Amino acid sequence: MLKIKSVAIDTFKENVVYLHRDCPLYRTEDFQALMKIEISVKKNDTPILAVLNIVDDTSIVNIDELGLSTQAFKQLNKKQGVKVQIAPAQPPISLAAVHKKIAGETLNKEDFQLICQDILENRYSKMEIAAFLVACSHSGLEREEIFFLTKAMVESGKKLNWGESIVVDKHCIGGIPGNRTTMIIMPIVAAHGMLMPKTSSRAITSPAGTADTMEVLAKVDLSIERMKNIVQKHRGMLSWGGTAKLAPVDDILICVERPLAMDSTGQLVASILSKKIAAGSTHLLIDIPVGPSAKVHQNLDALKLRKLFEYIGDLFGLHIEVVFSDGSQPIGNGIGPGLEARDVMQVLSNQKHAPSDLREKSLRLAGRILEFDPDVRGGQGYVIARDILESGRAYEKMQDIIEAQGRQEITKNKARFEHNVLASTAGYIHAIDNLKISTIASLAGAPIDKISGIDLHKKVGDKVNKGDILFTIYADFNSNFGFATEFANDNEAYTLKSTRPVEHDNYFI
Repeated sequence: MLKIKSVAIDTFKENVVYLHRDCPLYRTEDFQALMKIEISVKKNDTPILAVLNIVDDTSIVNIDELGLSTQAFKQLNKKQGVKVQIAPAQPPISLAAVHKKIAGETLNKEDFQLICQDILENRYSKMEIAAFLVACSHSGLEREEIFFLTKAMVESGKKLNWGESIVVDKHCIGGIPGNRTTMIIMPIVAAHGMLMPKTSSRAITSPAGTADTMEVLAKVDLSIERMKNIVQKHRGMLSWGGTAKLAPVDDILICVERPLAMDSTGQLVASILSKKIAAGSTHLLIDIPVGPSAKVHQNLDALKLRKLFEYIGDLFGLHIEVVFSDGSQPIGNGIGPGLEARDVMQVLSNQKHAPSDLREKSLRLAGRILEFDPDVRGGQGYVIARDILESGRAYEKMQDIIEAQGRQEITKNKARFEHNVLASTAGYIHAIDNLKISTIASLAGAPIDKISGIDLHKKVGDKVNKGDILFTIYADFNSNFGFATEFANDNEAYTLKSTRPVEHDNYFI
């Protein structure tokens, strides 16, 4: 028996434990680093599973102790010093299905159900999850496999039921910095009277997720009961989806998928739709930005993705409409939670200097969602959305929802360090690299530091002179400031040419 000790290490959605190399149990039973073990207090208890690490430092764990990472300690839910027993864990049964996928075979419904269940129960290490993701990406997923994976992910957690025939939602597949349209659309739609209970994600590799930006204004860690109360009263809300435990297997897969820079089509569709179905949505608008530095580069690829979304949505009885938008540059001016929240509130409060591209795109998307309402004629949604925004009703609705979720007090408005990136030559802006802009904002400290990020001063089509400010970097820590400015100086995010670019619709293709 070993005494448990919290070592307060965040291993991000993976149970990890630490055993001293000189522990007699390790010596006699030949426990090895990175093997999976079972931990229980009593013999007949349901054990938790974890990946074993071996340490040599008694300041971390003594020879009679078992150190637990933050997540493992929370899951075991016992006090410091409680004695536990450990044993080698049996390999997950579903691993055989992963081997089949690695060999290029097609998996069935039961295979995906077993895989998702074992992942949820921490029977997979991150290496094994990575093997599953790479196999699915390399071999590809058939349409039926995507359906089976989506269904298994939905069934891995809770499913909300709002008791109404029309529950709307909107999702952008991502890749465009500052594209915070959801925070403008939701209060417009709720002010119209349609139900839009929005659960959103936090950023993993991007400078801000919708939940990160909303958290600047209001609390987003809401219980399901509180979510229901807010929606019942205000017809909308915007919370972090992790609290509601909707399709939790998807969250685990994402934390392995994103650092590998993987975003396979099948996984993308299953990830998005599993969350929406679990959230109780009946009608969904999907925004696919298309551009050279967006996730989708060509219209043909966007068309294929739209057909896949519609096919899987039909199998679940989910009404889906897909729009293609211009992904050639960021949307809005601010990149980073605090700066994006500023842009959103400028649009909602009808301020003169609010970013026009964010306002216009939000209105067009909101208009499409309003047309899910059978009482709204096709083509009338935009006008209704614009009237709701300009009348101030959307701003009032957002303020009501912020109060209901719990208003956040803004303690600091400006970062300590700032740096202007200047045009190296005169000309017209032809393109802005979304990935480079995201990288600079992330290096500056976003989204962890809410006030860090980038302010864009010029957009595609603008004429600039040599020395004009293209964008400003904000950082609150000197090290982040150095990383961000060095990257910006070595990697030009703006493409300038002497000729004026061809004008086109800046919002939809």
